[in-house]
Amino acid sequence: MHTLRKAEDRGYADHGWLKSYHSFSFADYYDPEHMGWGNLRVINEDRVAPGRGFGTHGHRDMEIISYVLSGELAHKDSMGNVKGIPPGDVQRMSAGSGVMHSEFNLAQGQTTHFLQIWITPTFKGVTPSYEQKTIPSSEKRGHLRLVASNDGAADSVRINADAKVYAGLFDGVESSVQPLDPNRKGYVYLARGALKVNGQELSAGDALLLADEDRVELTDGKDAEVLVFDLAA
Repeated sequence: MHTLRKAEDRGYADHGWLKSYHSFSFADYYDPEHMGWGNLRVINEDRVAPGRGFGTHGHRDMEIISYVLSGELAHKDSMGNVKGIPPGDVQRMSAGSGVMHSEFNLAQGQTTHFLQIWITPTFKGVTPSYEQKTIPSSEKRGHLRLVASNDGAADSVRINADAKVYAGLFDGVESSVQPLDPNRKGYVYLARGALKVNGQELSAGDALLLADEDRVELTDGKDAEVLVFDLAA
């Protein structure tokens, strides 16, 4: 069984410097029908104006992944990390018992476009930690590359959650089939382009929610960049 979630049906907030689409209930956007999927709690598609950003704020007991599509995101936190996150990098912050951080767009004259992803942790109150890895486009071209997992397999970032996150780039005849345990949930988010997922056509910003499915099949891509989540039910 799969359910299509169209891009235009998401929540939207325009703060001037920040334009954000919410796949699930977040901040002032509340929809009881879309509170998360499995242990996936948040996917925000954010566009941050040059020189602007999120001031210092706190998080607790959440696995937070940033996936930059264009521009660059500057990160600073109470653990002492001061990092730049360019496209191709995957950043993971385990908020655990509590962490403060800020995020800014320091790219001159360029909007930073990124996905902010929250996954509910397996264990609460853990010591906060940070990890960032570069995933070359060549490793995502024409197949799904594991970018986050609970065991750090395949040089992915390690998250404190029962979940796996894959990223892929697909165009033309490129295709991929990813097995999925029918007892778990799947979530496919198309960041850009067009792609057919399990026979369903998706456009940028669309998502497909999967339940009782045994695979994720990706075909007919047109400049597509996609994230696939294997989630606890």
